[in-house]
This record gives sequence, C-alpha cells and structure tokens, in this order.
Amino acid sequence: MTQTIFVLNGPNLNMLGKREPGIYGGKTLEDIEADCKSAGRELGVDVDFRQSNHEGQLVDWLHEASDKAIGVAINAGAYTHTSVALHDAIRAISIPVVELHISNVHAREEFRHKSMIAPAAKGVIAGFGPYSYILALHALKNVTA
Repeated sequence: MTQTIFVLNGPNLNMLGKREPGIYGGKTLEDIEADCKSAGRELGVDVDFRQSNHEGQLVDWLHEASDKAIGVAINAGAYTHTSVALHDAIRAISIPVVELHISNVHAREEFRHKSMIAPAAKGVIAGFGPYSYILALHALKNVTA
C-alpha cells in the first residue's frame, strides 16, 4: 500500500507566478505541484496536491487526510493568521501536519507574524521559496517513518 501525503494550499495560492513575484517567485502552483510529485516519487510517497480559496474546504480535506494520508503539508495562506477552524481541524486529526510558507512571514508585515495553526502543527517551515514544499515533504516522511 502506497503512503500518501496531502499538500493543501489556501487562498490566493492559485495566483502564484502572477502575484507579487518579488515575494513569492515566478513559479506557478502547477510548477510547485510537479516539483512535489517528483519529490514524492523520490521519497516513495504519493502526493495528493490541492488548492482552495475556501476555509471550509480546507477543513474538509484535513478530515479526509486523517483517513487517507500519513501526513499533511499545508500552506494555508492568509488563513494561517486568522483560522481557529483550521487550528481545531489539525488538532482533531491524529496525523502530523507541517505548516509551510514560501516567504519568511516573520520578515514581513506584523500581522503575518502570528500563526493560528502553528500551535497545532508538528512544525513550521518558512522562507525557502517553493523549496519550502519539498522540505515539508521530507519532514513528514521523516517523522512518520
């Protein structure tokens, strides 16, 4: 049975490649998905990569991951800083969750310094550009091995 890692993406990440390339780089979300699937093959895991602009959809996917995955990497976008619902959903599941960010949120606006989901996550990776996704996959594979 192949192990699966869910990679969940929140609001506005569908705009990567167009949105503030000076902060987020030029890769599209589709490029990052391809990189994640390639890294997943190297790690021996399937990557289930998804994006939604809707908070409730992300909550539903976290619940689904609990039954189908060994872990979740989540870039919750702006919901990172506001969502008690995502915090509670992460606490409700028994698999590890890694919060990730393309930019170093601590070097940006003050409101981005507080994460509502970090206290519920296994760990946080931020500031390594799109490679943050690959680091999160490696971390999840390592903590679930």
